Amino acid sequence: MTFETVIRQAQESGDFQPLVQSIPYAQLIGLKFQRFGQDVLFHLPKNPDNIGNPILPAIHGGVIGGFMELSASLHLMMTMNTPALPKMIDFSLDYLRAGRHQDTFAECQVWRQGSRVANVAITAWQTERTSPIATARAHFLLAR
Repeated sequence: MTFETVIRQAQESGDFQPLVQSIPYAQLIGLKFQRFGQDVLFHLPKNPDNIGNPILPAIHGGVIGGFMELSASLHLMMTMNTPALPKMIDFSLDYLRAGRHQDTFAECQVWRQGSRVANVAITAWQTERTSPIATARAHFLLAR
């Protein structure tokens, strides 16, 4: 089964779990999600394999960035009808505090979606939504 078929089936059924399971990086870091209507909460469970600084211990910055980038891509796919994974144009990430070795969450907000480009804001936090560990802005080229 092609990736495009998995995407189409996910959009038709509204069940995106098979799509997430077909992405090797999502499986590697343990990405999970929950949908609440049109809202999606992404979850990066506590995982010793994601630690970058064992002294603190803290999650590797690349894992945090990859989690946020993948969350934004998946969010777009869950909220729009596109036949392919959106292509990243630009990604700007601000690390605000160390991501401790604990569960991490992310939510995305589509600021603007045109016919060819979408702008998405991503916020990641751990214990309190009001104390983010990182924020990001992403621009995607949408499939036609």
